[in-house]
Amino acid sequence: MQVYLIYSLVVALVFCIAAIIYLLNKAQAPATANPVVAAPKSYDSSGSKKVGEFYNATTDKFMEVYGEIIQAYRTVNVADYLNYTIASAELKDGQRILDAGCGVGGPASYFASQLNVAVEGLTISDVQVEKSKSVIAEKQLKGTVNIRKGDYHHMVDIFGEDQFDRIVFLESFGHSQSQVHLIENAYKCLKPGGILYIKDLFRREHPNAEDGEKIDAIVNAINDAYCYNVADFTIIMQTIRRLNFILLEVKTPQIKTGEFEHLTISNDFQNLFDIGKIITWENYVFPIDFYEVKVMKPPFDVNKEKHLYFLNRPSEQ
Repeated sequence: MQVYLIYSLVVALVFCIAAIIYLLNKAQAPATANPVVAAPKSYDSSGSKKVGEFYNATTDKFMEVYGEIIQAYRTVNVADYLNYTIASAELKDGQRILDAGCGVGGPASYFASQLNVAVEGLTISDVQVEKSKSVIAEKQLKGTVNIRKGDYHHMVDIFGEDQFDRIVFLESFGHSQSQVHLIENAYKCLKPGGILYIKDLFRREHPNAEDGEKIDAIVNAINDAYCYNVADFTIIMQTIRRLNFILLEVKTPQIKTGEFEHLTISNDFQNLFDIGKIITWENYVFPIDFYEVKVMKPPFDVNKEKHLYFLNRPSEQ
């Protein structure tokens, strides 16, 4: 009996030690199921200042290659893409629209030439504000365009809350180093039922370690060369959901292959900036996803009518 008791105690002790070791190892092991997403950067005006200085110095180079429509993802006939944007962002007569990061006013003045809309444009560049005057003057407008210098992170201070039917970021969202802050301000500036439309680059997820290193290297080069901050899609979607935006669409732009510009203009511009261009696709890893993100500010009080958020798209007010 005494031998049996000693044996039982030894077995129990072994199990206890094994359990402690297991728990310690588990506590120290890295969590892989729910990886930690890097915290977004808080707003810092120095980032906007750098963007303004960048465009003051380079706008002439941009216009030499791109003309007044300073966007890389475009069609051979750029009007085709602008018409596509009108349809995709659901721009309509009678709307008040904010073109946030409007460049020299090419898209803004085009929209106002096609529709009876009131377009406000914000650019952080003095040079772009000045050049926008001649761009707008050359158009026959159905609506109005007003372009001013301003930091789009301060859009609420500039315009007030509940002001716009549409806020569009056309390859300008990535110039923000404080993208969560920017979306929060866009939410405030939109009218209930208003739509936020983002067309921009998003960093690709790493399919494997080797391609991940290439993706990071190219994205870092893009950020450095163009004063950019290629967005993290996960953080942007988390922010959209936290603010109770209604998600309408996430898609790649629906442009026919034969109409797409195919990097010819982009390569010309890279030559002007003396940075590497894509010479061959062999072993090249495309570093970004190009997405359109379209979301609606709920036209109802989500705190009172939470159930409505989960229904089909509500009518705009």
